[in-house]
Amino acid sequence: MSRSMTLAHLPRRQAVVVFLAFALAYFFSALVRAITATLSPTLTAEFQLNAQDLGLLAGGYFLGFSLTQLPLGRWLDRHGPKKVILAFLSVAVLGCLAFSWAESFQGLLAARVLCGMGVSACLMAPLTGYRRWFDAPTQLRTNSWMLMTGSFGMVAATLPVQWLMPIWGWRALFLMLGVMIALAMLLIFLLVPRWQTGQTAAASALADDDGSYRAIWRNRYFWRMTPIGFFSYGGMVAIQTLWAGPWMTQVAGWSAQEAATGLFAINLSMLVSFWLWGLVTPRLSKWGMPVDRLIARGLPLTFVVVAFMVWRGPALGSAAAATLALLCVCSTFVALAQPAVGMAFPPHLAGRALSAYNLVIFAGIFVVQWGIGLAVDAARSAGLDKPAAYQVAFAGFALCSFVSWLYFVFSQADQPR
Repeated sequence: MSRSMTLAHLPRRQAVVVFLAFALAYFFSALVRAITATLSPTLTAEFQLNAQDLGLLAGGYFLGFSLTQLPLGRWLDRHGPKKVILAFLSVAVLGCLAFSWAESFQGLLAARVLCGMGVSACLMAPLTGYRRWFDAPTQLRTNSWMLMTGSFGMVAATLPVQWLMPIWGWRALFLMLGVMIALAMLLIFLLVPRWQTGQTAAASALADDDGSYRAIWRNRYFWRMTPIGFFSYGGMVAIQTLWAGPWMTQVAGWSAQEAATGLFAINLSMLVSFWLWGLVTPRLSKWGMPVDRLIARGLPLTFVVVAFMVWRGPALGSAAAATLALLCVCSTFVALAQPAVGMAFPPHLAGRALSAYNLVIFAGIFVVQWGIGLAVDAARSAGLDKPAAYQVAFAGFALCSFVSWLYFVFSQADQPR
């Protein structure tokens, strides 16, 4: 973190240590999230999965994630990030162990749901803490750099996993992930400060708070951000963590090793994008550039890229990974919506606001991941070959994302504070 970062409550040294402790846990949560894209050929062969099964398996993580978001927000506001994330990560360790022992598709799916539930606090917990501990420009920066850390995890889920597979196998990989998450828990226990109600000027409001989501559901700005969070943000993660791999292997004709290399490049490009966002967003905030304007002007780039992908299809050939990387990078504009929603509410509601919006995003990931699988299978049943089936599915996703952007542009709501 640069010296220009202004910290509202925590001393600089402690703030860096807290960020790194949270970032390590988020690194492993992103690795667990993205690993199914690299393992999809192996799991498909071993368990005889079709596209619908694969989409459901990857989406099971996000289903489990979504199930916890509303209670998570209440617990974060009441008990603070440290207690909540430690409790949730215990479930993640169990999920990793269960996945490594699974002998059927049903066992894999149940374990993925547990993993999703267990890591569901890994971003919301630190963002809730940052809402109290840091000022607005710093929150934009730390949000981007947490996402950058997640991209590190997704990079680790590509070529490094592919290299380790012949040595360890996928079961040992998940066993080791459980051990690493337990190590991250220990660091959070030792380094993250306890939650103090008196840290915020809204302590009296918190004392009278009934723990409901009423203020969130009634907020017009929250609902303005909801469709793009569901389709555009959710779709970006759905493609990055699952469907980028099958597009390269089943549309572009790449081998599993080539697809793993492509996923590595895609996630590396995302890492660099979030690092750059972390550098520029505090400056843009100081210059008076609103988040809404950045999203409105930047997000349409994704529609151009998806249209090009659908048009070219198998003809993309060796450019498939570069095109998918460009799609994901252009989609990072919508990642600015999450901290904007958090800052639209007072600190004592931050946990619920962030968790409610995270529920929107991860419900979108689940729907898009499974929906693309359903669309591919339906198109195949209608007689289309695999490349054409994927083109139809991605075109449907692009249409939904475009409509959500139109709603965002033409709806009116109060700007975040």
